[in-house]
Amino acid sequence: MSNYFPFYQIGDFKITTINDGDMTSSLDLLSGIERNDAEIIQHHSGIDEPDDIHINCYLIQGNGRVILVDTGIGQGNSMAGKLKENLSSIGISPDDIDTILLTHCHPDHIGGLLDAENRRVFNVADIVLHPLEAQHWLDDEQFTLADERGKRNFRLVRQTLEAYAGKVSFLNDENIAEAIMPVCLPGHTPGHTGFLIESDCTSLLIWGDIVHYPHIQLAQPTVSILFDNDPVQAKETRMKILEHAANEKLIIAGMHLGQRGFSFIHKEENGYCIAYIN
Repeated sequence: MSNYFPFYQIGDFKITTINDGDMTSSLDLLSGIERNDAEIIQHHSGIDEPDDIHINCYLIQGNGRVILVDTGIGQGNSMAGKLKENLSSIGISPDDIDTILLTHCHPDHIGGLLDAENRRVFNVADIVLHPLEAQHWLDDEQFTLADERGKRNFRLVRQTLEAYAGKVSFLNDENIAEAIMPVCLPGHTPGHTGFLIESDCTSLLIWGDIVHYPHIQLAQPTVSILFDNDPVQAKETRMKILEHAANEKLIIAGMHLGQRGFSFIHKEENGYCIAYIN
């Protein structure tokens, strides 16, 4: 299904889901739910590989802009790293992209910024992220406190920001482009950010990593994952944005929402459910 690219039109902007593939993971990384209960939810939702996490990136085109939100996991992963190939299949080369918005700096979101020789993949694009995100990954004290996996993440972020030196800028309260604005969604990482695209009565939120296992974490929003930097804050953010998305009927796009890319969120008795659009 790698040639399946759902898209949604919001005003002047076309937002396309770009599949990066699947990331091997484990339901054992979840807390607040028994593994067996998590497997049952996945099974009832039609998930064939309950432990894997799907990776999406989003392409925003319109008003003379070609913007990419996140870059996937990059090369060297047997199941993922398909971003560049899939962009090419819809006629987009890396040099066509003028701006890359980063929801945050975990490897499955920034890995596609560098090639196998650690050179820039995107030579034209400016990289934009939240200042607290850069501050976190450049903090030597935080690096020292990290475990070995965490230290690898810190090194990758630092190497990537260095490779794009002179091309990196930081989000503020201003719109990124007409009708596109950042939304602070902290907890998963300190500078975790979503991007809201609005036109008339329609709003679409690219919410990054509010969930990793959407069916599980919508049914039970208190379920956390080991990747959360601040699980309590991430849980609070998730609860707030789920309520807002359901009440305001936002179209939701997410990096781990599944390959169909876009959905509505509906309130249920004890949680929420996902209603895919495509």
